[in-house]
Amino acid sequence: MNRLEKIEAMLVDDPGDTFLRYSRAMELAKLGRTAESLGGLKELSAEDPPYVPAFFMAAQQLAQEGSTEEAGKELQAGIVAAEAIGDLHAAGEMREFLNTLPEA
Repeated sequence: MNRLEKIEAMLVDDPGDTFLRYSRAMELAKLGRTAESLGGLKELSAEDPPYVPAFFMAAQQLAQEGSTEEAGKELQAGIVAAEAIGDLHAAGEMREFLNTLPEA
């Protein structure tokens, strides 16, 4: 059983587990399944409250794919979400990455 299969097996028992869902998205990214990974990350970003690390990871994947404008939008939304929960460290990291994007 590979890592993705293990994560998915755990999700059967607890489908709402945020960290397992995030881990699944990250594992999909490692396997080159970017569209599926981004779908999972965007679901986490859309929840109430949003899972802040999902914004940053989605932005990184989008930037790697050449979608820098969309990556910038993810980062801007992530900064707002991070600041709303007082996570200034995450907001700062996303702001730094945003400043490196050519079309941000």
